[in-house]
Amino acid sequence: MDDGKRVLIISPVRNESEHIDVVAASVERQTRPPDVWLVIDDGSTDATPERLAELAARIPFMRALSTPAAFTVDSGDRHTAAAAPRAFNHALATVQWREFTHIGKLDGDIELPDDYFERLLGEFDRDPGLGIGGGVLIERVGAEWQTMRTAPHHVRGALKLYRRECFAAIGGVRELLGWDGIDQTYARMRGYATRSFEDLVARHHRACGSADGLLRGRVRGGATHYVLGFSPPWVLAKSLKFARMRPRGLSGAAFLYGYLRAAWHSAPRIDDPEYRRFVRSDERARLARSLGRRKLHLSGRLRREMLSKDGS
Repeated sequence: MDDGKRVLIISPVRNESEHIDVVAASVERQTRPPDVWLVIDDGSTDATPERLAELAARIPFMRALSTPAAFTVDSGDRHTAAAAPRAFNHALATVQWREFTHIGKLDGDIELPDDYFERLLGEFDRDPGLGIGGGVLIERVGAEWQTMRTAPHHVRGALKLYRRECFAAIGGVRELLGWDGIDQTYARMRGYATRSFEDLVARHHRACGSADGLLRGRVRGGATHYVLGFSPPWVLAKSLKFARMRPRGLSGAAFLYGYLRAAWHSAPRIDDPEYRRFVRSDERARLARSLGRRKLHLSGRLRREMLSKDGS
């Protein structure tokens, strides 16, 4: 497409035969499709590799790749093993990525709206300072689709797009747990904006986990916060917040346990004083904004109560 842009999308996948047809159809329907879509299989044990070959034969901009044998050792938690960013970088090395104006990652269970890339590229055009952008996810909870909430500046790793200059400035994708928090922190440190756009809604087809799955996710979340460099007081506050989520109480304990376990084992993290200073400064700013909103809410409630008493 002759719009002055070249878009590269990389999708690391493993055992996605249940979802890949839906995902591929949504990419194929794009009003502004990617110029190159690399889908790299990382040791699938189902029919994913065969299905990728069939899809690549039909979709002109799609290329099916695979990682070497035993590329990722499955320890039971591919997030902790940083399997996705490792596969992403393996695929990235097969192309001259600097020839593209935008580089993105798309998971193998994400169904995009038909105009996703067209509208997202429009956001990059509107804001020359936007370094990383993406949509929001909805997941099926029971019979309903519910939005998975996140901070406005956090762009989920499942469907993010980088401006090439930003991608180069942050050193690409790091092969660590929490990579999609590390990259946006470095982007903001380098002066780029990062943003999720609430009107760009994609469906996440991965089935919601069981109670045990949720707890493992909370443990991973705590470990991620250690890797990202968050302070113990911040993590304690987050654990209290998680304690109110299902399974109540246990979610907070699991989150805190994950952080402490990662600290005890000295999990690999960013060894960069500038990065740590930025994270702590950001913590303080976010806490101040949160307290400001809480005070505003409380003052508004007191004012309404006083008006109600005066009216009576």
